[in-house]
Amino acid sequence: MLPAIVFPFHDADGLMFAHLETITPQLKELFAQAFVSISPLTQQTQMERINQLKADEFFRLNFNEPNTMIGDHFLAVYQNAVTHSSPEKMLHLCTIDRVVFALQSEHKEQFVTDIKGASNEDVPVLFQRSQAAWETHPRNYREIEHLAIRAGEILFNQSLDFVWCHLVIQSGQLKEILPHVKHHDLRVVVEMILLLKDKLQTKEVDWLAWEDPFIFSRDLDEMKAEFENSRQEDRKRLQYTIASLQLLFESIQ
Repeated sequence: MLPAIVFPFHDADGLMFAHLETITPQLKELFAQAFVSISPLTQQTQMERINQLKADEFFRLNFNEPNTMIGDHFLAVYQNAVTHSSPEKMLHLCTIDRVVFALQSEHKEQFVTDIKGASNEDVPVLFQRSQAAWETHPRNYREIEHLAIRAGEILFNQSLDFVWCHLVIQSGQLKEILPHVKHHDLRVVVEMILLLKDKLQTKEVDWLAWEDPFIFSRDLDEMKAEFENSRQEDRKRLQYTIASLQLLFESIQ
């Protein structure tokens, strides 16, 4: 039985729709269905392309109310997938930009092998960025997110990528934890790992290399240097990482 792919989708300018269209034939070979959570701004600006997805039975869409947060969009699509899947159905919770990159890069063969293997596991599988994958990321991105990873090693004696990009889990297992996820921002993904950490199998993969240069057709070194010299990027990463650290510390009180 093929698994389902599950992801939030924010694309106000249509760039990711073009990428999604390119990989859709490959997605249909790997997955039985795609559950997609459309952000309010995407719904407002990309209705023609949304209608194209709606016309394809492979895609099952949900829409989000204005002023909802990113965590709400994650939770809405997870709930949609759980509602319309049998308990034993394997769900690949992911971010579509990472999948776009993996399927159109030198990592494609390994990506396909890994996701097929994870779909046969009885426990949740968390794909984590390998050292090689992390080295492709801007230094500030890498070092700031590693603050949470290091805290997890200290607190739980586990190396966990709390702001994860790809988690494979049975629908029934996901249904059990969703009522316990309380936040509405990116801390949703941290909460999920905290709820699952004693059951998780982790696998480090190179195909979670930094995807942005491919997505935006930019030179890797040039874009990397731009991010490393961006105070805005520092603030962005620190904001959710500090919130994540607080959540980790609260979980042991």
